Amino acid sequence: MRVMLCGGTGFIGSAVKERLLARGDHVTVVTRKPPEGQKHYVSWEEWGRDPGRWDGIDAIVNLAGESINQRWNEASKRRILSSRTQTAAWIADIVRNMSKPPKVVVNASGISLYGHSGAGGDAFPDVVFDESSPARPADFLGRTVVAWEQAADQIPVERLVKLRIGLVLARKGGAFPLLCLPYRLFAGGRMGSGKQGLPWIHLHDMVGLILFSLDNPDLRGPVNAVAPNPVTNDEFGRTLGKVIDRPHWFHVPERVLRLALGEMSVLLLTGQKAMPRKALEHGYTFVFPSLRQALRDLAR
Repeated sequence: MRVMLCGGTGFIGSAVKERLLARGDHVTVVTRKPPEGQKHYVSWEEWGRDPGRWDGIDAIVNLAGESINQRWNEASKRRILSSRTQTAAWIADIVRNMSKPPKVVVNASGISLYGHSGAGGDAFPDVVFDESSPARPADFLGRTVVAWEQAADQIPVERLVKLRIGLVLARKGGAFPLLCLPYRLFAGGRMGSGKQGLPWIHLHDMVGLILFSLDNPDLRGPVNAVAPNPVTNDEFGRTLGKVIDRPHWFHVPERVLRLALGEMSVLLLTGQKAMPRKALEHGYTFVFPSLRQALRDLAR
Protein backbone atom coordinates (compact mmCIF):
# COMPACT_ATOMS: atom_id res chain seq x y z
CA MET A 1 0.00 0.00 0.00
CA ARG A 2 1.22 3.51 -0.86
CA VAL A 3 0.38 5.87 2.00
CA MET A 4 0.74 9.64 2.35
CA LEU A 5 1.18 10.35 6.07
CA CYS A 6 0.48 13.91 7.21
CA GLY A 7 1.77 14.63 10.69
CA GLY A 8 4.12 11.68 10.51
CA THR A 9 6.83 13.29 12.65
CA GLY A 10 4.61 13.63 15.74
CA PHE A 11 3.99 11.35 18.71
CA ILE A 12 1.41 9.10 17.03
CA GLY A 13 2.57 9.67 13.46
CA SER A 14 6.10 8.43 14.11
CA ALA A 15 4.74 5.17 15.49
CA VAL A 16 2.37 4.81 12.52
CA LYS A 17 5.23 5.34 10.06
CA GLU A 18 7.35 2.64 11.68
CA ARG A 19 4.49 0.13 11.76
CA LEU A 20 3.59 0.76 8.10
CA LEU A 21 7.19 0.39 6.98
CA ALA A 22 7.59 -2.76 9.07
CA ARG A 23 4.75 -4.46 7.25
CA GLY A 24 6.11 -3.48 3.83
CA ASP A 25 4.03 -0.42 2.90
CA HIS A 26 5.49 2.52 0.98
CA VAL A 27 5.19 5.64 3.16
CA THR A 28 5.69 9.28 2.27
CA VAL A 29 5.60 11.67 5.23
CA VAL A 30 4.25 15.14 4.48
CA THR A 31 5.80 17.67 6.84
CA ARG A 32 6.69 21.35 7.06
CA LYS A 33 10.44 20.74 7.28
CA PRO A 34 11.55 17.46 5.68
CA PRO A 35 14.86 16.13 7.07
CA GLU A 36 17.65 16.40 4.54
CA GLY A 37 18.59 13.19 2.81
CA GLN A 38 15.51 11.28 4.00
CA LYS A 39 13.70 9.60 1.11
CA HIS A 40 10.41 9.07 2.97
CA TYR A 41 9.69 12.80 3.45
CA VAL A 42 8.19 15.58 1.33
CA SER A 43 7.15 19.15 2.11
CA TRP A 44 3.56 20.36 2.01
CA GLU A 45 4.55 22.76 -0.77
CA GLU A 46 6.05 20.03 -2.91
CA TRP A 47 3.04 17.75 -2.39
CA GLY A 48 0.58 20.43 -3.44
CA ARG A 49 2.62 21.82 -6.34
CA ASP A 50 2.07 18.82 -8.61
CA PRO A 51 -0.84 16.63 -7.38
CA GLY A 52 -0.67 14.47 -10.51
CA ARG A 53 2.73 13.23 -9.42
CA TRP A 54 1.03 11.36 -6.59
CA ASP A 55 -1.66 9.68 -8.69
CA GLY A 56 -2.07 6.09 -7.64
CA ILE A 57 -1.45 6.46 -3.91
CA ASP A 58 -3.78 4.18 -2.00
CA ALA A 59 -4.45 6.14 1.17
CA ILE A 60 -3.89 9.32 3.14
CA VAL A 61 -3.54 9.38 6.92
CA ASN A 62 -3.92 12.87 8.37
CA LEU A 63 -2.68 13.35 11.93
CA ALA A 64 -1.44 16.92 11.49
CA GLY A 65 -2.37 19.61 13.99
CA GLU A 66 -0.92 22.09 16.49
CA SER A 67 -0.40 20.60 19.96
CA ILE A 68 -3.18 21.33 22.45
CA ASN A 69 -0.68 21.04 25.32
CA GLN A 70 0.06 24.73 25.63
CA ARG A 71 -1.41 27.70 27.45
CA TRP A 72 -4.68 28.56 25.72
CA ASN A 73 -5.10 32.18 24.68
CA GLU A 74 -6.73 33.72 21.64
CA ALA A 75 -3.60 33.31 19.49
CA SER A 76 -2.90 29.70 20.45
CA LYS A 77 -6.57 28.75 20.05
CA ARG A 78 -6.56 30.18 16.53
CA ARG A 79 -3.46 28.11 15.72
CA ILE A 80 -4.99 24.94 17.18
CA LEU A 81 -8.18 25.39 15.15
CA SER A 82 -6.67 26.57 11.87
CA SER A 83 -3.92 23.93 11.83
CA ARG A 84 -6.63 21.27 11.74
CA THR A 85 -9.26 22.79 9.48
CA GLN A 86 -6.79 24.27 6.99
CA THR A 87 -4.85 21.02 6.70
CA ALA A 88 -8.05 19.10 5.94
CA ALA A 89 -9.04 21.78 3.39
CA TRP A 90 -5.57 21.57 1.81
CA ILE A 91 -5.86 17.79 1.48
CA ALA A 92 -9.32 18.15 -0.06
CA ASP A 93 -7.94 20.57 -2.65
CA ILE A 94 -5.05 18.27 -3.56
CA VAL A 95 -7.32 15.22 -3.88
CA ARG A 96 -9.69 17.14 -6.19
CA ASN A 97 -6.77 17.81 -8.52
CA MET A 98 -5.62 14.20 -8.71
CA SER A 99 -6.77 12.17 -11.69
CA LYS A 100 -6.42 8.97 -9.61
CA PRO A 101 -7.21 9.95 -6.02
CA PRO A 102 -6.78 7.55 -3.09
CA LYS A 103 -9.74 5.43 -2.08
CA VAL A 104 -9.47 6.09 1.66
CA VAL A 105 -8.54 8.93 3.98
CA VAL A 106 -8.09 8.31 7.70
CA ASN A 107 -8.41 11.68 9.43
CA ALA A 108 -7.71 12.29 13.11
CA SER A 109 -10.53 13.71 15.21
CA GLY A 110 -11.27 13.93 18.92
CA ILE A 111 -13.53 12.31 21.47
CA SER A 112 -14.33 15.70 23.05
CA LEU A 113 -17.00 16.56 20.48
CA TYR A 114 -19.53 14.47 22.49
CA GLY A 115 -19.45 16.88 25.42
CA HIS A 116 -18.69 15.97 29.03
CA SER A 117 -19.63 12.94 31.09
CA GLY A 118 -19.20 12.36 34.78
CA ALA A 119 -18.63 15.92 36.04
CA GLY A 120 -19.84 19.45 35.55
CA GLY A 121 -23.25 21.05 35.29
CA ASP A 122 -23.50 20.44 31.55
CA ALA A 123 -22.42 16.81 31.77
CA PHE A 124 -24.20 13.54 31.08
CA PRO A 125 -23.00 11.57 34.13
CA ASP A 126 -24.40 8.16 33.21
CA VAL A 127 -23.86 8.28 29.46
CA VAL A 128 -21.24 6.19 27.67
CA PHE A 129 -20.80 7.69 24.22
CA ASP A 130 -20.51 5.63 21.05
CA GLU A 131 -20.43 6.70 17.42
CA SER A 132 -24.22 7.08 17.30
CA SER A 133 -24.15 9.72 20.07
CA PRO A 134 -24.79 13.28 18.85
CA ALA A 135 -22.14 15.97 18.94
CA ARG A 136 -22.68 18.23 21.96
CA PRO A 137 -19.45 20.26 22.14
CA ALA A 138 -19.19 21.87 25.56
CA ASP A 139 -15.84 23.68 25.31
CA PHE A 140 -13.28 25.09 22.89
CA LEU A 141 -11.76 21.71 22.12
CA GLY A 142 -15.15 20.16 21.38
CA ARG A 143 -16.04 22.98 19.01
CA THR A 144 -12.65 22.62 17.33
CA VAL A 145 -13.27 18.92 16.70
CA VAL A 146 -16.69 19.64 15.16
CA ALA A 147 -15.10 22.16 12.76
CA TRP A 148 -12.27 19.70 12.04
CA GLU A 149 -14.68 16.93 11.05
CA GLN A 150 -16.72 19.33 8.90
CA ALA A 151 -13.53 20.24 7.02
CA ALA A 152 -12.57 16.57 6.63
CA ASP A 153 -16.02 15.78 5.23
CA GLN A 154 -15.13 17.87 2.17
CA ILE A 155 -12.32 15.51 1.13
CA PRO A 156 -13.68 13.78 -2.00
CA VAL A 157 -12.81 10.11 -1.48
CA GLU A 158 -14.81 6.90 -1.55
CA ARG A 159 -14.15 6.21 2.13
CA LEU A 160 -13.43 8.65 4.94
CA VAL A 161 -12.68 7.41 8.46
CA LYS A 162 -12.72 9.99 11.27
CA LEU A 163 -10.87 8.58 14.27
CA ARG A 164 -12.15 10.23 17.44
CA ILE A 165 -9.05 9.86 19.57
CA GLY A 166 -8.91 9.78 23.34
CA LEU A 167 -5.87 10.05 25.64
CA VAL A 168 -3.08 8.04 23.99
CA LEU A 169 -0.81 6.33 26.51
CA ALA A 170 2.79 5.44 25.70
CA ARG A 171 5.94 4.74 27.66
CA LYS A 172 7.68 7.72 26.09
CA GLY A 173 5.95 10.81 24.77
CA GLY A 174 2.37 11.92 25.21
CA ALA A 175 0.75 12.50 28.59
CA PHE A 176 1.60 9.26 30.41
CA PRO A 177 5.03 10.29 31.79
CA LEU A 178 3.45 13.49 33.17
CA LEU A 179 0.54 11.58 34.70
CA CYS A 180 3.01 9.24 36.38
CA LEU A 181 5.21 11.97 37.84
CA PRO A 182 3.07 12.96 40.86
CA TYR A 183 2.60 9.28 41.76
CA ARG A 184 6.34 8.65 41.64
CA LEU A 185 6.68 11.65 43.99
CA PHE A 186 4.03 10.14 46.32
CA ALA A 187 1.61 12.96 45.49
CA GLY A 188 -0.85 11.20 43.17
CA GLY A 189 -4.60 11.50 43.49
CA ARG A 190 -7.83 12.58 41.87
CA MET A 191 -8.19 15.84 39.99
CA GLY A 192 -11.30 17.87 40.66
CA SER A 193 -14.26 15.64 41.44
CA GLY A 194 -12.55 12.57 39.99
CA LYS A 195 -15.89 11.55 38.45
CA GLN A 196 -15.07 12.89 34.99
CA GLY A 197 -14.59 10.31 32.27
CA LEU A 198 -11.05 9.64 31.07
CA PRO A 199 -11.07 8.09 27.58
CA TRP A 200 -7.77 6.30 27.06
CA ILE A 201 -6.05 4.03 24.55
CA HIS A 202 -2.62 2.38 24.45
CA LEU A 203 -0.38 3.62 21.64
CA HIS A 204 -0.10 0.08 20.25
CA ASP A 205 -3.89 -0.05 19.75
CA MET A 206 -3.99 3.52 18.48
CA VAL A 207 -1.64 2.59 15.67
CA GLY A 208 -3.47 -0.71 15.24
CA LEU A 209 -6.77 1.09 14.71
CA ILE A 210 -5.24 3.35 12.08
CA LEU A 211 -3.95 0.36 10.13
CA PHE A 212 -7.26 -1.44 10.66
CA SER A 213 -9.08 1.59 9.24
CA LEU A 214 -6.84 1.57 6.19
CA ASP A 215 -7.32 -2.15 5.55
CA ASN A 216 -11.02 -2.65 6.31
CA PRO A 217 -13.12 -1.51 3.32
CA ASP A 218 -16.35 -1.62 5.33
CA LEU A 219 -15.21 0.82 8.01
CA ARG A 220 -16.13 4.44 7.40
CA GLY A 221 -17.37 7.57 9.17
CA PRO A 222 -16.66 8.30 12.83
CA VAL A 223 -14.78 5.66 14.82
CA ASN A 224 -14.05 6.04 18.53
CA ALA A 225 -10.34 5.42 19.09
CA VAL A 226 -10.58 4.50 22.76
CA ALA A 227 -10.17 1.30 24.76
CA PRO A 228 -13.33 -0.76 25.42
CA ASN A 229 -13.24 -0.33 29.21
CA PRO A 230 -13.97 3.33 30.07
CA VAL A 231 -12.88 4.71 33.42
CA THR A 232 -13.16 7.90 35.47
CA ASN A 233 -10.29 10.13 36.46
CA ASP A 234 -10.35 8.66 39.97
CA GLU A 235 -10.40 5.05 38.68
CA PHE A 236 -7.48 5.80 36.38
CA GLY A 237 -5.43 7.22 39.25
CA ARG A 238 -6.23 4.37 41.64
CA THR A 239 -5.22 1.79 39.03
CA LEU A 240 -2.01 3.65 38.22
CA GLY A 241 -1.13 3.85 41.91
CA LYS A 242 -1.60 0.11 42.36
CA VAL A 243 0.42 -0.75 39.26
CA ILE A 244 3.46 1.32 40.27
CA ASP A 245 2.97 0.73 44.01
CA ARG A 246 2.31 4.33 44.99
CA PRO A 247 -0.51 5.88 47.06
CA HIS A 248 -3.55 7.51 45.52
CA TRP A 249 -4.50 10.02 48.15
CA PHE A 250 -3.70 13.59 47.13
CA HIS A 251 -6.63 15.72 45.87
CA VAL A 252 -6.04 18.62 43.49
CA PRO A 253 -9.06 20.96 43.84
CA GLU A 254 -10.74 22.28 40.73
CA ARG A 255 -9.98 25.90 41.60
CA VAL A 256 -6.24 25.16 41.82
CA LEU A 257 -6.18 23.60 38.35
CA ARG A 258 -8.18 26.46 36.88
CA LEU A 259 -5.81 28.97 38.43
CA ALA A 260 -2.71 27.10 37.23
CA LEU A 261 -3.85 26.14 33.72
CA GLY A 262 -6.58 28.60 32.84
CA GLU A 263 -9.03 27.43 30.18
CA MET A 264 -6.82 24.44 29.36
CA SER A 265 -7.82 22.96 32.74
CA VAL A 266 -10.89 21.50 31.00
CA LEU A 267 -8.54 18.77 29.71
CA LEU A 268 -8.22 17.50 33.28
CA LEU A 269 -11.51 18.58 34.88
CA THR A 270 -13.85 17.23 32.21
CA GLY A 271 -13.87 14.16 30.01
CA GLN A 272 -15.86 11.48 28.31
CA LYS A 273 -16.76 7.86 28.86
CA ALA A 274 -16.80 6.33 25.41
CA MET A 275 -16.88 2.93 23.74
CA PRO A 276 -15.27 1.85 20.43
CA ARG A 277 -18.49 0.20 19.24
CA LYS A 278 -17.74 0.35 15.50
CA ALA A 279 -14.20 -0.97 15.84
CA LEU A 280 -15.45 -3.93 17.88
CA GLU A 281 -18.36 -4.62 15.52
CA HIS A 282 -15.96 -4.68 12.55
CA GLY A 283 -13.65 -7.15 14.27
CA TYR A 284 -10.81 -5.14 15.76
CA THR A 285 -9.20 -7.00 18.68
CA PHE A 286 -7.58 -4.77 21.30
CA VAL A 287 -4.17 -5.86 22.51
CA PHE A 288 -4.69 -3.79 25.67
CA PRO A 289 -8.44 -3.76 26.40
CA SER A 290 -8.13 -3.08 30.15
CA LEU A 291 -6.43 -0.19 31.89
CA ARG A 292 -4.50 -2.46 34.26
CA GLN A 293 -3.03 -4.39 31.30
CA ALA A 294 -2.03 -1.17 29.55
CA LEU A 295 -0.46 0.44 32.61
CA ARG A 296 1.48 -2.72 33.51
CA ASP A 297 2.97 -2.72 30.02
CA LEU A 298 3.84 0.98 30.14
CA ALA A 299 5.27 0.91 33.66
CA ARG A 300 7.68 -1.97 33.02
